[in-house]
This record gives sequence, structure tokens and C-alpha cells, in this order.
Amino acid sequence: METFKQIPFDLAAISENVVEVLLLDSFTEASLFKEIIESNIHRTEILTFLLNHPLTPEDTRQLAAETLKLPVPVVKQEIAREHTASEQERESFSTRKTQRMLQTIQGMKVGEKLQLALRGSHEIRSVLLRDTNPQIIGAVLNNPKITDSEIELLAKQKTTSLEIIREIAKKKEWTKNYQIAYALVSNSKTPIGIALKHINILRTKELAKLEKDKNVPDAIRGNAKKLIEARKH
Repeated sequence: METFKQIPFDLAAISENVVEVLLLDSFTEASLFKEIIESNIHRTEILTFLLNHPLTPEDTRQLAAETLKLPVPVVKQEIAREHTASEQERESFSTRKTQRMLQTIQGMKVGEKLQLALRGSHEIRSVLLRDTNPQIIGAVLNNPKITDSEIELLAKQKTTSLEIIREIAKKKEWTKNYQIAYALVSNSKTPIGIALKHINILRTKELAKLEKDKNVPDAIRGNAKKLIEARKH
């Protein structure tokens, strides 16, 4: 069985593609860009990329300029300042950013996606969780900011790989969440041994649903029926 190990996020090896996606994501923390600059002092191409990118936060642009010992350039912004931009302009800008982000991620190498998976925000993770490579999804699971709702979605999807389901089931901090436990039990992809381990905590209401669900294995439906009967006495 494949085990997904913690992959270090090496900022000193970050690519322009990864930086581009982080800039396109409105939820990326500004402190991350400071870390990128500090880790890439001798990589002029990364510092220059940040210096001239229209979405670079101004304090990050200032730090990049200081590090490169260059003046802060006047960069044409892709949208007017928020207080002067119309709602239509903001929506159009947001749509363009999202499209560009998707296109950039789709064109990435596996190694770039793995790094992005470890530090990307919810918006980036939602894209990477749809990747067909289980290794990418495994890296997303190692993102310290991944939420229970994201894990629940993975646990209930029939397209989730067996390795990922096993990985979710191994972590008590996830399986103690009722919705995640129910998602695992009700997913026909979940190995019977894992599903039976969590079925006892389910409420009678959910057990009744499982008893009638012909998409789950007979062993699960039968066990759900027995638990319902036992609770009547």
C-alpha cells in the first residue's frame, strides 16, 4: 500500500509558475511572499518576477527592489483601485484571474503542483483536488490549512483513489468528525474493514439511509440493519 509522506516545501526551489499562481490567488498570505524573497536572495529571476508582476503586493515589491538594489518600478495595475473600480470591473478582473490561475496550474509539471499543494489556499486546493494524480491529492492532504469540509468532499467522492481514502481513515483528527466518518462509510469505494470500523458511531437516521442504499456493499447494509434493530431494544 502506498504511503503519502510529508513533502518539504522548498521555497529556494520555487518556480515562476508557482509564484504566479500564488499571486493570482487573493487568499495567499503576504507573509509567504516575504519568505519567498528571503529564500531566493541569489535567484535574480524570481526576485525580478516579483518586482515586475502587476499583482505583487506593494510591500513585497519594495522588499524585492531593496534586495535587488533597484528602484521600485511603476507597474501598470490590471484593475483600478478598489474604491474607484466598478462592481463590473471587479467581477471581470476576478474572472480573468481565476481563468489565468487555472491555465497556469494545468500547464504545471508534477513537481510544481506538489509544491503548490502544500501552501496553496482553499481556492488553489480546490483545483488541485480535482487532479487525476493521487500524489498531488496526497500532497494537498499534507497542507496544514486543509479543512474538514475538503476532507469530507474527498471521502464521499467515488472518484477518490483507494490510497487517499486509506490515508483519510488513518487520521483520527479527521475521522472523529461525524460527517467525514459518515462519508467514509457511505462511499462504496471505502474498503469494508474501514467502513465497519466507523459504522457504530453513526446515528440511526444515517444507518437507515445506508440500509436502503444499494450502492454500498451488502456487508454494510446488513450491519446497518443489525445496529438499527439492536437500538430498538
